[in-house]
Amino acid sequence: MPAPRTALNGYRPDLGTMFEFDVLMNQRGFIGNQVAPVFESAVQSGTFGKIPLKQLLKEPEVGRDSRGNYNRTNFTFEDTTFGTKEKGIEIPIDRRQSKMYRSFFDFETVCAATALDIVLRAQEKRVADMIFNATTFAARTAGVTNEWDDVTNATPVTDVNAAVMAIWQACGLWANALIINRKVFRNLRRCDEVTDMIASQGAGSSIEPSKITAAVLASVFDLRYVIVAGGARDTANEGQAVSISSIWSDEYAMVARIAETDNIEEPCLARTLHWGEDGSKIGGTIETYYEDQSRGDVCRVRHEVEEKTIFTEAGYLLSNITT
Repeated sequence: MPAPRTALNGYRPDLGTMFEFDVLMNQRGFIGNQVAPVFESAVQSGTFGKIPLKQLLKEPEVGRDSRGNYNRTNFTFEDTTFGTKEKGIEIPIDRRQSKMYRSFFDFETVCAATALDIVLRAQEKRVADMIFNATTFAARTAGVTNEWDDVTNATPVTDVNAAVMAIWQACGLWANALIINRKVFRNLRRCDEVTDMIASQGAGSSIEPSKITAAVLASVFDLRYVIVAGGARDTANEGQAVSISSIWSDEYAMVARIAETDNIEEPCLARTLHWGEDGSKIGGTIETYYEDQSRGDVCRVRHEVEEKTIFTEAGYLLSNITT
């Protein structure tokens, strides 16, 4: 018996190549996969072991005794479970509308771009909610005394340094990143404490806000990265007036040790686990299939991921960042 036409779906790499993943992230200001770097998992779910950070800092005796024996030590793993879940969205592509609008734009490409944006924006929000989370980091959150938009009295360099030291004291790791949204980034470029430090280094015209890049701020904070989120979302219900807000709140700033390799054993703040055996791509797999009842095609974008905090000790959340 022949299979119905609706089962005939097709992977569409031709559409996917129009939206290169890294380019999209840069254009939209999505930072989720920088904050929680991707680990490609060979299995959909399972358990991996992580060494408690405090065990890495112990100092057992290493001297060889008079009988020629060496001291022995051991360490335990903490079991961490994971299970990726498939996330996706479909958008119908009416063939009649495609023909109506083909003189103006490629309707199929627009639908694919919209679906891709929905899936990746949802992932960005999941990471933001996981990291800017005063409940998860309840024991590792502190409010700054002067908000960073109080450019005269704010002390962001002092605040960040205190967070860096708090991370080091908790686990012996040096933080390498400050995670903020673009609104906070723009405020930081105007803070007297920041501009005074840049000026003291003989930067001259580089203290103009437009010249103070994320890399310049990183040098001010003595960090490798200042990661600036630019993604926005509409928080209003459907049918209501648009209400725009940042995906990453301007109430928080996270100082953290983020992963710099794809080694799952690297101590870090968070990871994005991706399982690609079912055709998933971290940047979204684009597929289309024909649907009889609507006399048109359907565009589907999907990927299979889990975003997971690895070590809370590798992060310190600063609150009260914006008035």
